[in-house]
Amino acid sequence: MAFLLPIGNSSHTSLSLSLSQIRRERSEAMPCLPATRTCVEHQEAETVWERCTAHEVPEAVARHHEHAVGPNQCCSAVVQAMKAPVAAVWSVVRRFDQPQAYKRFVRSCDVVVGDGDVGTLRELSVVSGLPAATSTERLEILDDERHVLSFRVVGGEHRLANYRSVTTLHQDGGSGGGRTVVVESYVVDVPPGNTTEETRVFVDTIVRCNLRSLARTAQGLVERGGSGGVRATRN
Repeated sequence: MAFLLPIGNSSHTSLSLSLSQIRRERSEAMPCLPATRTCVEHQEAETVWERCTAHEVPEAVARHHEHAVGPNQCCSAVVQAMKAPVAAVWSVVRRFDQPQAYKRFVRSCDVVVGDGDVGTLRELSVVSGLPAATSTERLEILDDERHVLSFRVVGGEHRLANYRSVTTLHQDGGSGGGRTVVVESYVVDVPPGNTTEETRVFVDTIVRCNLRSLARTAQGLVERGGSGGVRATRN
């Protein structure tokens, strides 16, 4: 998994260093587009439901991005427009066994349970230089008709507990079918020693980088004349 905060007592210092390194790589290799987020909150018992939508995402898509946010959790949503049709983008996103095709901080992925359907478990190893080693993740939703994918982190060596991500794709209405808008939202525990804002900024940065990389991957796939996914390798 690419969403990793430092381990140890010097959380704030390490987080600052990690963020600066990520931002430097992002600015040099894959600049990320800013996202606008509007949240509607309401109180229900002791749980806050925070609804994150962005760029006027249609109701049919926005409903997938509702998260129950506890008192020590944060959530956010990031939006990325892509110059590729939904079919091409989805062919990359839906490959739960190949996240390293566009997630640059993932070194490798091993499927340990399942064959790509809901319930599949994958174990990711992370590239060197990040203060984490592995992440074990379970596929929660895979909807080929509505283009929705969700996974949950269930183990591994990292500090982002109870992380859940939802990614949806929809056609950009003004593009004639040639462009896609991708929305990725998440909810996660705030690690001890870090603030809600630090956690949100860190994870948002990684998600934006991943989505920017996804855009480049899908656009390259279209230029090569295919939509059957990509072959993912990491040295």
